[in-house]
Amino acid sequence: METILIFNTAPEDGSLQVFNKHDMSKVDFSLTEILYAIDAAYKAYSAGLSDNPRKLTTNGKDGRSVSYAMLGRDGQRGTIGLKSSYKFHGNPGKNGQNGQKYYTSLLLFDDATGLPLALMDCSLVGGLRTPAASALIARECAQRNAECALVIGCGTQGQMALPFLATAMPQLKRLIVHGRHTEGVNAVVEKMKRFHPNRTVEVSTNLRAEAGVADIIIGAAGPRSLARVQHDWLKPGALSILVGYGLHPDLLHKADYRIATNEAQMQITGADLVDSDGKLPAVDAELPDILSGSQSGRHDQDQRIFAYNSGMVITDIALGRLFVERASAQGLGRTVQMW
Repeated sequence: METILIFNTAPEDGSLQVFNKHDMSKVDFSLTEILYAIDAAYKAYSAGLSDNPRKLTTNGKDGRSVSYAMLGRDGQRGTIGLKSSYKFHGNPGKNGQNGQKYYTSLLLFDDATGLPLALMDCSLVGGLRTPAASALIARECAQRNAECALVIGCGTQGQMALPFLATAMPQLKRLIVHGRHTEGVNAVVEKMKRFHPNRTVEVSTNLRAEAGVADIIIGAAGPRSLARVQHDWLKPGALSILVGYGLHPDLLHKADYRIATNEAQMQITGADLVDSDGKLPAVDAELPDILSGSQSGRHDQDQRIFAYNSGMVITDIALGRLFVERASAQGLGRTVQMW
């Protein structure tokens, strides 16, 4: 495993660095270094250096809110992280709008010095670590001659999925997005221009036909999406990766090979994928072990593979540490006296 250099930015006077959403939007980064940081975090977890306990979740009885907390330790970087997320659905207003609110934050501590590192808005981290993980799954588990990738959904996760895929797998020739919101589809195209100016994105016009030729399919749509790619649409050897919605549960149940970033987490968050008996099938391999080389990404080039990509807090911590160091070097954020 390659060594990652850590630069200590933790204050020693009881203060805490705080980076808001505006600060985080100014942080410089490349997709290559994001992929490297996520890859290293998974490998450290596979090696037993890191901890990723089960997330805690609470839902309001009236359905108005949902919140969760994730605590973890990135052993390679010596960093403790606590991520919290709170989503408030609200009540329908006169105009039919829900007034939905969403807040997510990440608190980091240096486990070598025992000092606090930072409190930061976690929306950028969350928007990058998941599509980066999908790209790593695709790199390791897609067919050797994969040329076509299809992303379903054009929200936060869908917008970055294709740029990460193009970075991790430059051999891909066709990059297709399927979405029903023009603004979101345009955002996908713009993100690709930003990170890969010479690459183009095709806009889907026939989901079934394009799913039938795609080597990689990522379901990153929202819960209201009507798109549901089915198992019998897939070509031999196709890899399907579920992040949000857009893939029918039969892709999981009929798959020749099943992968998860973390099987225990899948058993908790994959309730919408259960069969008629309320059960999920066991997975054949987990992404951290595939990246470390102790498990295989596929055994046969014709296997139809299903991968379940659920976020692990170790990846939030890895990116959070990287961004704290980068933001501090750029003079962003402010210091708050806490203790």
